[in-house]
Amino acid sequence: MIPRYTLPEMAAIWEPQNKFSIWLKIEILACEALAQRGEIPASALKDIQQKSDFNIDRIDEIEREVRHDVIAFLTCVGEYVGPSSRYIHMGMTSSDVLDTALAVQMKQSATLIIKEASAFLAALKKRAYEHKDTPMIGRSHGIHGEPITFGLKLANWYAEMERNIERLKHARKSISVGQISGAVGTFSAIDPEVEEYVCKKLGLQPAPVSNQIIQRDRHAEYFSTLAILTGTIDKIATEIRHLQRTEVLEAEEYFSAKQKGSSAMPHKRNPIISEQMSGLARILRGNAMAAMENMPLWHERDISHSSVERVIGPDSSILAHYMLRKMTGLVENLLVYPKNMMKNLEKTRGLIFSQSVLLALVRKNAQREDAYRWVQRNAMRVWEKDEDFLPLLKKDPDIKKFLTVKELEHEFKLKSQFKNIDTIFRRVFKE
Repeated sequence: MIPRYTLPEMAAIWEPQNKFSIWLKIEILACEALAQRGEIPASALKDIQQKSDFNIDRIDEIEREVRHDVIAFLTCVGEYVGPSSRYIHMGMTSSDVLDTALAVQMKQSATLIIKEASAFLAALKKRAYEHKDTPMIGRSHGIHGEPITFGLKLANWYAEMERNIERLKHARKSISVGQISGAVGTFSAIDPEVEEYVCKKLGLQPAPVSNQIIQRDRHAEYFSTLAILTGTIDKIATEIRHLQRTEVLEAEEYFSAKQKGSSAMPHKRNPIISEQMSGLARILRGNAMAAMENMPLWHERDISHSSVERVIGPDSSILAHYMLRKMTGLVENLLVYPKNMMKNLEKTRGLIFSQSVLLALVRKNAQREDAYRWVQRNAMRVWEKDEDFLPLLKKDPDIKKFLTVKELEHEFKLKSQFKNIDTIFRRVFKE
């Protein structure tokens, strides 16, 4: 069942209409190739090209009886074509149709996902430049470290999404492989030229070797790539959730005028999209594991992979596409609060410049271990006594031996922390 929130263009790829249309195209193309080789009469090919059709309800009706989807499909098509249908599926096996069609569907899906990923990338770039010089605190272990800019955080997300798009392109290439090699893949009943013809017409590459199926390492790469992609989305969503916490409130999901956050508490504004993204990413990670489990099959094939792919194929593709669309809107409309960022940045009363003071002392020939101890003992007083850092440093007798008041004050300048932001942006955006 296609989820109700699915975007129409992606949903259509996984609907029975598209699947059976691809199956029919494969069968007709195979007949064309066979006719070119003189293995099918021209009159029969004409019949097949002109009369071939299917009815989904009829296929379902036949499948309930024969309990085989491809046979049900071929029987239904044969009812439209008539006697010439005996040439359809000549020398082929079910997986020739199933796996080649699945490759087309996954390629179609990957193309749409790449398009959405590119839109998300553009949104990240726009907001990164908007906040290139917006100061905020950088955190490690959840604890204030040194200043960064919000634009730098967005640029980091951008760079990761660029890598995801490259992975998607590679996965699309890996999965764009078809086979028309017959039972157990030996071409015993059909010539490799037929496979080459069909694959070329479908925009696929022929599998260099197959048994009765396309090897599932290709599928595992596709689903793993979607898991990595949505892992990035989860990472971004988790960060936004942290930034929206009441005691932080440096950024926030857009909250519309009529939106409600809680059935009980009218004041609530929750990061619902980000939380949804984190949840859905778990499904993609689980599906990637299922795709890896599909790789080992018995001998030349079994069908233990088939039932799994009927679920994870549409689910992972649709969810990745949906999540990218949602994240693009989230980032485009993200509320950013520079004043709160600055207020939080100043919460530790100057401790964020401790490394700058340490390095200034070292540059003045203080031993690093000594300098670290002097700076740290003053920093601990700030934590414990809630005093300002700079006045404590100015009064420290050991530090005064190496740094003047003016030199100390220079190390507390925020702007000096960002002197290489432009360089980073040039490297990320190649501009």
